Amino acid sequence: MLKPILICVLCLLTAGRGIADEKQVSVFLLIGQSNMEGHGRVSIEPQRNAGRGSLQWLADNRPDSPFSRLRDASGQWIERDDVWVHYLERHGRLKAGFGVQPDRMGPELGFGMVVGDSLSQPVLLVKLAWGGKSLGGDFRPPSAGGSAPGAYYTEVLQRAKRVLADPGAEIPELRGFRSQLLGIGWHQGWNDRVNQAFNDEYERNMAHFIRDIRRDLQAPGLPFVIAETGMSGEQERHPRALSLMKAQAAVAEYPEFRGNVAFVGTKKFYRAPEDSPLKQEYHWNGNAETYYLIGEGMGRAMLGLLGK
Repeated sequence: MLKPILICVLCLLTAGRGIADEKQVSVFLLIGQSNMEGHGRVSIEPQRNAGRGSLQWLADNRPDSPFSRLRDASGQWIERDDVWVHYLERHGRLKAGFGVQPDRMGPELGFGMVVGDSLSQPVLLVKLAWGGKSLGGDFRPPSAGGSAPGAYYTEVLQRAKRVLADPGAEIPELRGFRSQLLGIGWHQGWNDRVNQAFNDEYERNMAHFIRDIRRDLQAPGLPFVIAETGMSGEQERHPRALSLMKAQAAVAEYPEFRGNVAFVGTKKFYRAPEDSPLKQEYHWNGNAETYYLIGEGMGRAMLGLLGK
């Protein structure tokens, strides 16, 4: 007959082995408006500047770039078998085409490639993004007062909790996996750039958002990356645009956020219309390289916060 102390040891070993054997998926929330949705063109459209700046054009014309490894030998876009995307009603393995439409891409592609290459666990990117949404209204955090919380703050919270509770509910390959929330990426700002009242309170609202979303997800200190809304590049001179970008950078410097919030400058990723499929600055001219570099920059910043 086993002695009680030996039984206890065996129980602890069994419990520990169960925890170790449990399958986990690393989860990142990617939140924002239309530029987080993604308007980068994937395919060459001859009528749009002969496809220049699309992902296909980049892969064709830059064989030594990161874009060439996104396709297989037959020219098809590769699906990763260790990174998945949950984007509202669309779900699947990460590949080109998880933008606002199936022939568009956003920051999720560069972000997913970077974190997928670095982390040993499988990765799930939960995109919570809708066009034309402001932080001052739609995403307004509860602590900001006024008409808070915004409808899309509530929407983000509800959707995030649902996916975190059961990552395999809509992605069969993740059935039986337990979610581990590792961070949040934020790319948003246009609707606050064009509204003076929202612009004036952006820094305050961004800080409230970070505090509130951490509290409501029960994730204190959760790494948070802010990607600058630098859609016009270094030549931007509009006072509201400049003040909003300054506000985004300032939040990351708060003493309480040092080491757990990062700011990613994006103005350097701007590509001119003559190098892009579109002339549409508020959507980064539809340039796939821009969206990829934003995601890549966010991914590297996230890994830095995680100590990777």
